[in-house]
Amino acid sequence: MSATIVFDLDGTLVDTAGDLVATLNLVFQREGVPPVDLHTSRAMIGGGVKPLIERGLKAHGRTLAPPDLDRFYAEYLEHYAAHIADLSRPFPGLVDALDRLAGRGCHFAVCTNKLEWLSLRLLQALGLADRFATICGQDTFGVKKPDGEVLRRTIARAGGRLERAVMVGDSATDVATARAAGVPVVAVTFGYTDIPATELGADRVISHFAELFDTVQELVPAPAA
Repeated sequence: MSATIVFDLDGTLVDTAGDLVATLNLVFQREGVPPVDLHTSRAMIGGGVKPLIERGLKAHGRTLAPPDLDRFYAEYLEHYAAHIADLSRPFPGLVDALDRLAGRGCHFAVCTNKLEWLSLRLLQALGLADRFATICGQDTFGVKKPDGEVLRRTIARAGGRLERAVMVGDSATDVATARAAGVPVVAVTFGYTDIPATELGADRVISHFAELFDTVQELVPAPAA
C-alpha cells in the first residue's frame, strides 16, 4: 500500500477532551468564571488553546482583553502540560490499525493545531510518539490549519508524497486543510465537531479505526505492477 497517513491529534488519534476541559475549568475557577460542561464543550476543541478559552468564555457571554487572555493562556499551559495524559487515551482500535497499516509499508505523521511540544509530550506519555515520522503543530512551520501548506510540509517532512498521502481528521478544519493541499481526507465520527462527520464533505467517513485499513486502500490504491 505504501502511503503516508497524516492524522489530526485531538479528537482523531486521542480522546483528550477530559484533560483539556478539566484544565479549562481549573483556570476558570481560579478566575471566577463558571465551569463548562464536558459534553457540550467537546465541540469547542480543535483550534488550539486560545480559541478553546475564548469559546469557553463566549459560552458564558464573556470576552477578555488580550493581556487577560494571555494570562489565562499561560495558566492553562502550565497546568495542562503537567497533566496532559491524566485522562487522555487513544481512541479504540487505533494501535491495531497502525500496526496493520505499518505492516503494509505505510508511514504516519501528525498535523495538529496543538503546539508541537505539547503534541510530542502527549504522544510520548501514551507510548505512541515513535510511531510517527514527524509530529507537526501550529508552531512548527509558522502556519496552521486550514492552510494547506502545513499539511504539504508535514507530508514532505515525513518523507511522503502528496499523491500518496491521506489526511485523517474530525473537523471542518481538517477537511478544508486536506482540500487546500490536494489530498484525500477521511473524517472520523467520534471526534470534536459541532457539524456531523457525514456533513463535512470528506471523501470517506469512518466510525471506528477498524475501518481505516480498507479506507486507505480505496483512497490510495497500490501502484500497478
